Amino acid sequence: MRRHALLFIVCVVGLTPSIHAQINTERVLAIGRNALYFEDYVLSIQYFNQVINAKPSMAEPYFFRGIAKLNLDDYHGAEADCTSSIERNPYVVSSYQMRGIARIHLENYKGAIDDYKQALKYDPENINVWHNMALCRLQQEDYDGALKDLEELIRISPRYTNAYLMRSELFMKTKDTVRAENDIAKALELDYYEPNVWATSAMIKLQKKQYKEAEEDLNQSIHLSVRNPGLYINRALAKYYQNNLRGAMADYDVALDMDKNNFVGRYNRGLLRAQVGDYNRAIDDFDVVIEQEPDNMMAIFNRALLYDHVGDLRNAIRDYTTVLEQYPNFLAGLQYRARANRKLGDAKAADADEFVVLKAQIDEHNGKKSKADDEEDNEKTRKRSDRNVKHFGKVVVDDNDMQAQYKNEYRGKVQDRNVHITTQPMFALTYYEKHSDVVRSLHFHKFIESLNSAKVLPGRLVITNAEAPLDEEQVQRHFSSIDEQTAQIVEHPNDASKSFARALDFYLVQDFTNAINDLNQTVQNDPTFFPAYFMRALIRYKQLEYAKIEGHAEQYGKNPMEGNVPPKAKDYELIRHDLDQVIEQAPDFTYAYYNRGNVMIFLRDYRAALLDYDKAIQLDPMLADAYYNRGLTHIYLGNNRQGIQDLSKAGELGLYAAYNVIKRYTMQK
Repeated sequence: MRRHALLFIVCVVGLTPSIHAQINTERVLAIGRNALYFEDYVLSIQYFNQVINAKPSMAEPYFFRGIAKLNLDDYHGAEADCTSSIERNPYVVSSYQMRGIARIHLENYKGAIDDYKQALKYDPENINVWHNMALCRLQQEDYDGALKDLEELIRISPRYTNAYLMRSELFMKTKDTVRAENDIAKALELDYYEPNVWATSAMIKLQKKQYKEAEEDLNQSIHLSVRNPGLYINRALAKYYQNNLRGAMADYDVALDMDKNNFVGRYNRGLLRAQVGDYNRAIDDFDVVIEQEPDNMMAIFNRALLYDHVGDLRNAIRDYTTVLEQYPNFLAGLQYRARANRKLGDAKAADADEFVVLKAQIDEHNGKKSKADDEEDNEKTRKRSDRNVKHFGKVVVDDNDMQAQYKNEYRGKVQDRNVHITTQPMFALTYYEKHSDVVRSLHFHKFIESLNSAKVLPGRLVITNAEAPLDEEQVQRHFSSIDEQTAQIVEHPNDASKSFARALDFYLVQDFTNAINDLNQTVQNDPTFFPAYFMRALIRYKQLEYAKIEGHAEQYGKNPMEGNVPPKAKDYELIRHDLDQVIEQAPDFTYAYYNRGNVMIFLRDYRAALLDYDKAIQLDPMLADAYYNRGLTHIYLGNNRQGIQDLSKAGELGLYAAYNVIKRYTMQK
């Protein structure tokens, strides 16, 4: 067993040029792809590096390493890897797609368009490629080219809603509101429950100054969306134009709860709080804005006015002075600073500012004012890019008039997840959990806690269904731990905790085959050690999930999320058997019932799933994920009322995605 583990380490960690031929490239590539699929990007890069070092002529590892880098926001690295992949195999469409996306992030739209043109030579009806190319042309303001692309996309896929949304945006940019509205109507006909359609419709109505109608459309979009702060920002604008200041502030409150650093929401809420006399909290908002943008003179001037209102004259004068250093002829600033200085008894400073103001007034009387000063400006809003300090009191809108009118997402990442409504993930035993701002219930079991207290494992086990990917240091730590645990196993071959510890290391570096081998050894050493059955069930489930998706990839670049293979009962028998063993040995282990319920969902045995979720909730009435999955199960069975009750409870316990599902099942056309 020691030799087996050491050979593994040689294959994936300590390669030297003299032993490159020893690596099983297909196996290591498969492990890397597995890590990539489960979003362990840093780990996957290490595996792809080994394949590239062993067989630098292969195109696939460069392509997959490019995807990993793309997901880590290393766009230059992703572009270079995709180029290397194309040089080795120029006939794979997804290589051009990935490089196109990397180039888009680098704002090289021409290069991205060239990639998409090349991709279309090999796959002329690829919807994702046409989608991305049209968006690139919109970025370049090539409206004629974008229109041709969108018309071809609609010809290929006449029910593709996003094509109509993009074309409506194009028509709005070219001031053709009639055709834009026609496309929105068509998009609504195709997908009435798509929030982006309603948001885009609202954009058009805002631009036409139909504020009440825009608010109604945004109500619909919000009703169908999951926590999108941009929609609340836009609805606040619609309410502001209708002089509903309290309603606008309420929407800014919600938006800022979701995104505390949202500039537009923070600035505008500060303005509205000032208008209703809530000066101290308005100062708090402008403090945040100025922390984000220390040179934002309009925010500083607004804060100066607020300090003035609350009687903090020294801070007011400090802020007035900051603005006037940048805009020495800003008469309103001079007047306010003069008044503040006079209140403090500094007549000399006040006189100096008033003299400048008086001189400017005399010049105006003598006709020495600029043309710009003559222009009337009755707009209630200003663009965010507007730097005219005289517009300090205007509500800010993004330069495109709305935030997140709809997501112009570039399509085609191989690792994109299915966004359709689905069950919450399986629980695992691991050392790492994703951070969440939402306080959820603590997942606990006395036996797991006893393992932690006894310190028989290298780290502290947590029970979670929000596993965190490993960083580079953690990856190296677990590779090293595999060797350390191997030495321990040689010394203590019958100690179940040793083989279990190494199984966890293999699991965390995504080597599922070796992880299962060690778990098999664990249960052979101690048939009552139920965590081994639990983790073996989880790993087998993940293997099936990955294999099911991979079965569709005719080329290494094809999107594995296209299509779905119905699971076969025999594929899940071993998983269910392991979970049965857990429940037999630890009938109070909540998460075995929950995971078995998920397995029953995949087997379409919804009533058995309900029984398992019932038991999980009985054991832990605060388990939001069980309420969520039980709610979906009731809905699958047609029991919408019961399902919505469970989803509501899940939302109450902090699983906010439940509210979006509720909206989708309660909204009537």
